[in-house]
Amino acid sequence: MTKVLFVCLGNICRSPAAENMMNFLIEREGLTGQIICDSAGTAGYHVGAPPDRRMQAAGKARGLAMVGAARQLVPMDLREYDLILAMDKSNYRDILSLDPQGKYHHKVKMMCSYCTKYSEEEVPDPYYGGEEGFNFVLDLLADACENLLQSLKK
Repeated sequence: MTKVLFVCLGNICRSPAAENMMNFLIEREGLTGQIICDSAGTAGYHVGAPPDRRMQAAGKARGLAMVGAARQLVPMDLREYDLILAMDKSNYRDILSLDPQGKYHHKVKMMCSYCTKYSEEEVPDPYYGGEEGFNFVLDLLADACENLLQSLKK
């Protein structure tokens, strides 16, 4: 079993979208139980909240249910997960700051490092933007999650 954690700032837009998209792909491939996904935020602004309603709407338009409740990243997550994917460089630095000895740094990667159709290095935060921002995030995540799944299957 492989455990993957997706991380953004508040855990209501990007990381729950990645978690739900990845779970959809895992189920489609018949890999349920072999790859376990979760998401968290580096900040505790939205703990307990569902995914942002705009991300839910963008996901629904693609046939994706956006479920879950926001939670904050904790140091134990670095030990518990096999792969931790940061949505942007700020998230990446915040994740690494929870591991001052660097024991788990090898587990932390950028989400866009799995993209092949897009050249972006970061998944932009759509929170303060319009509908097109949420759709672009889902496009990036679809690309990254498909490639991530292929790499995990190997």
